[in-house]
Amino acid sequence: MDGMLPTVRRTLAVLVLAAPMALTGPAASAAPGGQPGTITGSGFDACTAPPSATMTAWLASPYRAVGIYFGGNNRGCAQPELTADWVTEQQAAGWHLVPLYVGPQASCTTSNKKNLIDNTQAAAQGRAAADDAVTQATALGLAPESALIYDMEAYRTDDATCRTGVLSFLSAWTARLHDRGYLSGFYGSMGSGVADQVTTYDAVGYARPDYLDFARWDGVATVSDPAIPAGYWAPHRRMKQYRGGHDETWGGVTINIDNDYLDLAPLPPARFADFTGNGWSDVLARATSTGVLSVHPGNGSFVDTAARRSLGTGWTAMNAIVRIGDLDGDGHEDLVARQSSNGDLWFYPGTGAGLGARTRIGTQWTGMREITGAGDFDRDGTPDLLAVRSSDGKLFLYPGRGSVRLGARVEVGSSGWNAMSELTGPGDFDGDGSADLVARNTSTSVLYLYPGRGTGFAARRQIGTGWGGMRDVLGAGDFDRDGRTDLVAVQTSTGRLLLYRGTGSALRAGVQIATGFGGLAPVA
Repeated sequence: MDGMLPTVRRTLAVLVLAAPMALTGPAASAAPGGQPGTITGSGFDACTAPPSATMTAWLASPYRAVGIYFGGNNRGCAQPELTADWVTEQQAAGWHLVPLYVGPQASCTTSNKKNLIDNTQAAAQGRAAADDAVTQATALGLAPESALIYDMEAYRTDDATCRTGVLSFLSAWTARLHDRGYLSGFYGSMGSGVADQVTTYDAVGYARPDYLDFARWDGVATVSDPAIPAGYWAPHRRMKQYRGGHDETWGGVTINIDNDYLDLAPLPPARFADFTGNGWSDVLARATSTGVLSVHPGNGSFVDTAARRSLGTGWTAMNAIVRIGDLDGDGHEDLVARQSSNGDLWFYPGTGAGLGARTRIGTQWTGMREITGAGDFDRDGTPDLLAVRSSDGKLFLYPGRGSVRLGARVEVGSSGWNAMSELTGPGDFDGDGSADLVARNTSTSVLYLYPGRGTGFAARRQIGTGWGGMRDVLGAGDFDRDGRTDLVAVQTSTGRLLLYRGTGSALRAGVQIATGFGGLAPVA
């Protein structure tokens, strides 16, 4: 059967015959951080969180993950055991917790849920549900970066208005969770919800869930499925409910459960470009007409220009603005900028909410071009700058030092760099542990990767062609948090902001993540 989801109906039972399942060794203990943590193996979910004594008895089972219904106005069972103390006890015992939230359902749901999505207010409802989920999760002690999974029961696929409402709701749910520091998951049946999630995986403007929990009751414990492309929700972002409600007994205690198989791990960090500090890469951009510098928050799927906020005015006085990383070591991303009138270089400390008072860290920078953040190029723990000297085309490294200063420059590229433009430091693009550089040949529009080696570069290799129509190419950190650093760039003819996901050796095709950048200049 395709796992069409019945109403939440799991109940606690006691003392019946043990289920005929083989006992396997325990998985690694659950980390007390974001849940479920890292686990590949078996789990279960029950409508009501079992008492701690039952959970202790079930340590004799092959399971090390348990689904908990922690909130939502359609949650089917009372949760007398589900407290912050219970959560702490289970994490300490090695259980991985899978938080499930049962909020408003599709207006065309085939379940008997009574609280439904208002398709005219779907996005607002999705944000409200996310806010409530964060409140409930926080009260239970579920840490930020936990994946909060939305349980969306089966719905009809012949109602376009209903389906649009579901997607609007879920996109808003995911985006708001990211804003609040939590991750998003989706649980649904293959016949409706999962099919729509697959269809919209790369849809423009859709914030897809970080994790997929799909129901197909075929008795096969795997997270692979022919209806879900192998590259979607990979690696370690899937969970499957492969058997519906039945009784099992372990340690002398019986529970009515569903069987799950999990292949989950925490998402890699954004690495850099997270100005707001919510775990996701953002885009900073200056309005060319007004000089207003703004942060446009990212959520892993798109840049939310509607939620942009100003970081200050008067930035037309600067002819180079660079996101250098955390130069002062306070945990917030900083900026450096060159003053047009005299070539002075200024440091602007990030505060998480804006920018602090600036400090001059250099003079006579007028003769330098393509000033760009290099990441920690020399591997000393402090971010660095790269810049090309216009007079001879040499590339120099300006190593970051403590106390907010730059050390003596070091030549890392001989003459010839005047032929290159759109230099950007994407971080460790090729995954070898060293910060790299990307640059475009101005005459041929070929994009090259220059693998960093700490004191220079290995032989460059081509990673793109036809980049003449793009401007403001910049490293975006790991925008989608798949473990690989990415690029973004503005398409000059349309003003669209495109994301180019890195694979470690190449770039995937560009995907639109924002519009309206014709009058904006993103900050490298």
